[in-house]
Amino acid sequence: MGIRTRYETWNVPRARAAVLVAAAAGLLIRMLIAANMRGPADVHIFRGFARAIVQYGPIRIYEQPLPGLPVYNHPPLAGWMLLGLNKLSEAGIPFGTLIRAPASIADFFCALVVFEIVRRRASLGTAVACGIGVAASPLLIATSGYHGNTDEVAITFALLAGHLLVDRKAPLLAGVAAALAISVKFVPVVVVPALFVVALRAGRPALLRFTAGFTALFALVWGPVLATVPESLKENVLEYAGGGFRLWGLVRFADLFGLPDSFTTFIEGDGHFLFVLACVAAGVWLAWLRPAQAPVVVGVVMGLLLLLSTASALQYLTWPAAGLFVVGFWPGAAYSCALGVTAVLGYRGRSAVRWNETVLHFAEFGWLVLAAALAVGVRTVLAARPDRPGEPPAGEGRLAAPRTSHPTGSTVN
Repeated sequence: MGIRTRYETWNVPRARAAVLVAAAAGLLIRMLIAANMRGPADVHIFRGFARAIVQYGPIRIYEQPLPGLPVYNHPPLAGWMLLGLNKLSEAGIPFGTLIRAPASIADFFCALVVFEIVRRRASLGTAVACGIGVAASPLLIATSGYHGNTDEVAITFALLAGHLLVDRKAPLLAGVAAALAISVKFVPVVVVPALFVVALRAGRPALLRFTAGFTALFALVWGPVLATVPESLKENVLEYAGGGFRLWGLVRFADLFGLPDSFTTFIEGDGHFLFVLACVAAGVWLAWLRPAQAPVVVGVVMGLLLLLSTASALQYLTWPAAGLFVVGFWPGAAYSCALGVTAVLGYRGRSAVRWNETVLHFAEFGWLVLAAALAVGVRTVLAARPDRPGEPPAGEGRLAAPRTSHPTGSTVN
């Protein structure tokens, strides 16, 4: 699954401390970027959203016309977040810095979550490398520190949900984390059915607790909006298909190979929902076969969603970034570096949604890297022992295997 050394020199506290230091350094770098660079147009757009939420409230915002701003397509928890950030900006902290703090802080915690997930499935050395990989990912640094948005926050909660469910045996908290993920950004909804399958495989008590946690948080956050402006929420959030730019993935290759416009119209329309269903089905299938690999399944499904996505935006490239480090160090590093170049060059251009030919070619290469990483991810899930979620993950058993002492004082796996 990743890097293995002959001599195991790590212990868990030392390894965790190394990842913590790297995550803190990564957070500092991100916040320095946020404090010293203006960021893309989304920073201005979020400022406009925050001011509108102050005027209309985080519930009624969905039914309001917002002149000069795009459609407000964020789930309900994002509105409360923007309301809080606006209050902090009134205290003198620049809003442009604040809006990039949630994603940057999420990356800090995501590095620790990835470490905890991987150390149960591979060597501690691999877990350290994967945790540091998240902290030092050029793609995540560029997106969190410069762009902001909330994608990384949602992905962190989704990975945390899988970790809590199968590694921590905490289905109630896992349900809360899953609901938080889709309440910040709706895209992790594709992994929620897989998480329910994992809870089902763990037994009735786990399923009831997971459902209770998910339902309670969902009702608290989504209930007021669903009761007040259900149609506006449906149109703005649930049916939002992304921007119409032809920069990434299938629509980009369709243009590149001269496919008819009818094909692109189909995959951006009805085909879009078929791709979402395919992602859900893949997640459910993998979760049913290998429920103990739920965090890896989350990473694979989020990667598959981006692979098949017909929407184009630089921040979307972060969807599988942390999850691929859960698959393994090399898939995660290859993807983060390839798409990191795409992100850095894209943000240096005149607009984050207008990529020049160089950026487009790097994105095409990154798409192929993502496809290869997902193949590794599926193979990793299927190669794992078919445990039940209530049992220790197969990798944890390997780590717990007896070791023989080496004359230097190290241990040998």
